[in-house]
Amino acid sequence: MRLEIRDLTKEYKRNKIPFAAVNKVNMDIGSGDFISIIGRSGSGKTTFLNIIAGLLKPDSGSVSLDGRSILTLPDREASLLRNTQIGYVPQGQSLLANLTVLENVSLPLYLFKHEGDPEEDAVRALALLEQVGISHLAASYPKQLSGGELRRVSIARSLISKPELLIADEPTSDLDSETTADIMELFRRIAGEGAAVLLVTHELDTLEYGNRVYSMAGGNLTEQKAGEV
Repeated sequence: MRLEIRDLTKEYKRNKIPFAAVNKVNMDIGSGDFISIIGRSGSGKTTFLNIIAGLLKPDSGSVSLDGRSILTLPDREASLLRNTQIGYVPQGQSLLANLTVLENVSLPLYLFKHEGDPEEDAVRALALLEQVGISHLAASYPKQLSGGELRRVSIARSLISKPELLIADEPTSDLDSETTADIMELFRRIAGEGAAVLLVTHELDTLEYGNRVYSMAGGNLTEQKAGEV
């Protein structure tokens, strides 16, 4: 897996004055990379992740996955790419209220034609819930869960399709220190198995789990050298 990001730029206007939320950003991500991005709120981190995931169009620049442009794909092909190759943990709540926890985790497998066995899919979904520590909530509904539990369901769902690239926006912000450590170990294991992990975080103690750290400020992304953070 290789993700190539070139001169990515996204501008907005504040009081009719344009500003770059993402400013000519370049980055290469390969299999096994575990990259953390830090920065103040409003620095452009979430906008950057949403563009990479194909959820937001930039004003200029390119994003390609294994040589295939993500930004120019028709909507259905872009959705299929996200469904099969990219796992995404958004910052906000994104579960469906009328589905159980287990059904929410399994949902990506049924959005497109799927050849798997339903019983095996359920076993995998339950195993992922076990890995994030909430298998006992499989039959519960989102309204019955705490913020941290909802976040863990989103993490499990992002992994159900065995993505090549995992994108996570503040995935541990609602979690206690012990659960945070468990989730970060899970991400490190995923990277060790060959996937790439791209993580936005405010928690500096999680940086030790990755192999590269970037900081974002004013839309500009800068790689940090060892000892700079």
